[in-house]
Amino acid sequence: MTQKEHKTTAQVVFITGGARSGKSRYAQEQALQWSDQPVYVATARAWDDDFLNRINRHRNDRDERWTLMEEEKNISQLPLEGKVAVIDCVTLWLTNFFSDLQYDLDACLEACYQEIDELMDQDAVLLIISNEIGMGLHADTEIGRKFTDLQGWVNQYIAARAHRVIFMVSGIPLTLK
Repeated sequence: MTQKEHKTTAQVVFITGGARSGKSRYAQEQALQWSDQPVYVATARAWDDDFLNRINRHRNDRDERWTLMEEEKNISQLPLEGKVAVIDCVTLWLTNFFSDLQYDLDACLEACYQEIDELMDQDAVLLIISNEIGMGLHADTEIGRKFTDLQGWVNQYIAARAHRVIFMVSGIPLTLK
């Protein structure tokens, strides 16, 4: 699936890196510099007790200044106009599409690109968090390899349209764009 040319209305900061690299902390700090009342968009689906514990830990990381919006897939439908929003995270968001679309890579890419285009048409500041999962070992299953491809292509799509791209390593932000 090819990426189409699309103008971005939103001010987009794309923050990517490995697991536990400080992406969420960095995004939250940046959001609070731009707004006294930022929005936190959580995309996680509570798949099991471990994920529920992770969700609760993330909730406890933020204070009363934050507005929480939970949306598993249709983030472009959220009322983000004029707001500063941290979207955490693309990887979990993609997992929801990938699972619901029965691992159909083309259908997933089409749905995700359309959702990203609609999200970026909003007049908002968006700090979008993702993971660089393709930097590790190759997945040993076909579904794992498909998901790694999906993640990489969607990351490229967002990064190409972002105004800034930050790569987090051990809590240190490296500006790529």
